[in-house]
Amino acid sequence: MMVGEALLALAERAACVDLAVVGTAKNAGKTVTAKAIMQAAQLRGDVIGVTSIGRDGEAVDSSDNGRKPRLYLQRGALVATALGVFSPSPALEFLDITDRVTAAGTLAIARLRTDGFVELVGPPTAAGIRDALRRLHRCGATRTILDGALDRVAALAGGSEAVVVAVGASGVSTLGEALDDIAALVAKLSLPPPDPDRVAVRLDGALTAARAMEIARDHRDAVVVVRDPTQVALSGKALLGLFDRLDVRVERPLRVIAVSIASIGRDRTFAPREFLHGVARRTQLPTFDVYAGAAA
Repeated sequence: MMVGEALLALAERAACVDLAVVGTAKNAGKTVTAKAIMQAAQLRGDVIGVTSIGRDGEAVDSSDNGRKPRLYLQRGALVATALGVFSPSPALEFLDITDRVTAAGTLAIARLRTDGFVELVGPPTAAGIRDALRRLHRCGATRTILDGALDRVAALAGGSEAVVVAVGASGVSTLGEALDDIAALVAKLSLPPPDPDRVAVRLDGALTAARAMEIARDHRDAVVVVRDPTQVALSGKALLGLFDRLDVRVERPLRVIAVSIASIGRDRTFAPREFLHGVARRTQLPTFDVYAGAAA
C-alpha cells in the first residue's frame, strides 16, 4: 500500500492541510515516514513546503556517525533551512532570507529548480517553527510537512498540523515494554482540551507523580489541566496508571492521527506484523509499517 497517500487521506479527514512527523528516538522511522508523505503529496501535485524541528536529511548522523536516510525532493518543492547547509545542487531560487537563526546559520526559504537531495536545519524555538511554516505558505506552499523529534513537540501544541508519531524498537527490553511505552506516549500526546463545564485544577508547571497523588487525594473529581502534553512528566505504566486515576486535559492539544513503526532497531528487533498489530491495538490509532507498506 502507499503509506504516504494513506496518511494524507487521514490528515484530510481531520481537516488538516499540514502534517508533522515526530520520532520517539533514533531509528524510529521518522524521516522515512516524512519522505513517504512528501513523495505522495508531490505525486498529487501539491506544492510542498518542508522544514525540520532540529536537523534532518544529512547523510551521516553528527552525533554517532551512523547512516541516515536522505531527503530527495522534486523540483518545485519549497524548503525552509539554514543557509549553511544549502549546496550547489539542486539548483535553487531563494525566496526569503529571514531574521531567524538556526544551528547552521540564518534560516532561508528556497524553491528547488531541479530534483535533488536537501538537508533540513530548522529554527530551535516554537515561535521560529511557526514563523517558518507561515513563510512557506506565503511563498506558495499548499501543504507543509514538518520533520521533528519528540523532545520538541511543544512547538506543535495548539497548532493545526496533523501529527504522526513514529515509534521504533530501540531502547526497550521486550515487546510488552515497548507497547506499554507507546500506548502511554500516544495517550499523552492525544490528551483533549478541558471541558468548560467541569471543575478544573490548573497547573503552571509539570504534572509529576507526587503532584498527581496530591491532586487525586484532595480533588477527587476534578479535571487536571496543564499547558500542553510535554508538561505531563510521567511515562510508561506509571502514566497509564495516572490516566486511570485522573482526568488530565491540555490547554494546547495536538492532533495525533496515526502511528508509524520501525520494527528493527540497532539493539532490538521485533516481529514486524506482531509489532504493527500490537501498536494499533494499544493506541487505537491507524498504524503503518512504512518499510513493509503495511497497515493495521
